[in-house]
Amino acid sequence: MADDPREGDPTFVSNDDPNSFSELLQELRVLLQGTQLLAGFLIVLPFSERFSTILVAEKWVYLATFLCTMVSLILFSTPAIHHRLQRPLVNRIQFKNVASRLMIAGTIPLSFALVLATQLATSEVLGERHAALVAACVGALVASVWWIVPFVFRNRRPPRP
Repeated sequence: MADDPREGDPTFVSNDDPNSFSELLQELRVLLQGTQLLAGFLIVLPFSERFSTILVAEKWVYLATFLCTMVSLILFSTPAIHHRLQRPLVNRIQFKNVASRLMIAGTIPLSFALVLATQLATSEVLGERHAALVAACVGALVASVWWIVPFVFRNRRPPRP
């Protein structure tokens, strides 16, 4: 299976890695906790006194942030729900591959949610102009560390002697 053409696909889980299932679950736990924390903060925000005083544009940013967070939360929790509904798992490899794809799909709206949440919070502290700059910096950091670096420095097998 070393010459499997799917080997370069970051969402492909091979049959020869028995720890990949526990690694996947551990990674999902990390993503779920952070997303749940952000979602909890966003759920209570409109009920605070000052929320009614923010600009209409900031309310749209809030709504976009909230929706991106909810989509990522749904995608991150889907593997657990599928696992429970499909028990006992007949094809663990297929399940792991689907779960891996869902996890990667969930990081896309989470990336946007983090940038938008940064913009929303920073606009209240420093104003709109600075908020856009800080959000752009966070966006560049997320894009580079989460999306560009893994593809530039792919996890490849060492050359054979």
